[in-house]
Amino acid sequence: MRLEGKTALVTGGRGGIGRAICERFEREGAKVFAADLSAGGSLERGEAPPSGFLRLDVTSEASVKAAFDRVAEESGALDILVNAAGVEIEKTIEDTSLDEWNQIFAVNVTGTFLVSKYALPLLRQSKAAGGASVINFGSYDGFIADPGLAAYCATKGAVHALTKAMACDHGPEGIRVNAICPGYVDTPMLQSFFEGEGSGGDGGTIESLQQAVRDVHPMRTYGTPEDMANLVNWLASDEARYAAGQLWVLDGGLSAQVQQMKL
Repeated sequence: MRLEGKTALVTGGRGGIGRAICERFEREGAKVFAADLSAGGSLERGEAPPSGFLRLDVTSEASVKAAFDRVAEESGALDILVNAAGVEIEKTIEDTSLDEWNQIFAVNVTGTFLVSKYALPLLRQSKAAGGASVINFGSYDGFIADPGLAAYCATKGAVHALTKAMACDHGPEGIRVNAICPGYVDTPMLQSFFEGEGSGGDGGTIESLQQAVRDVHPMRTYGTPEDMANLVNWLASDEARYAAGQLWVLDGGLSAQVQQMKL
């Protein structure tokens, strides 16, 4: 098991990608804090919270501080931080209100900043042979743009720049910082995109839109949360000791091609 004895915190840990990462980390032997706004519905059904669930609002400094107080009390150090919490707005800038703009930046950018800021004292305590590892979530939309996702694209570009700055600042302290930049991944966020105005469906069915998205990829499929968890797991491990400051695009070859060549 690659992560035996390590402690990890994953924001958005009860969502699609975050949940897959937490499950993979647990299989690899890590102690995992699945940090999210809710336990993913289990509490509403009267069930006990899942093992390692930690309620966290990444936009609240008080909530972030409290979360790391608990990690410090229970573990004393942190080896892995994954900033996977994120939201999407399917609008152009003309249709995006200031409140919507501020909210998506609060989650995607300020959340990454706050969680990373208050994780640093614990990350410095890591005894991992390959150093502590921070893995942010950017997007291929931080390099190129999908129509109707202006604010989302702006937040992911900011995360990319923040990742490189953090890698430069904290590499000398033994803290590696990287970002994963997914393309289309089969999550509830993707399904809501198919249903939204930003999908460009022009009256198509959900099934036809899903197939059209698969077909635009050179590999003729989109990703799964488990695909993302595979790369996160490697970046979190000591095998990735020399990986730092990089934006790891994981999009099935989507951004490698000239889109007009599909015609």
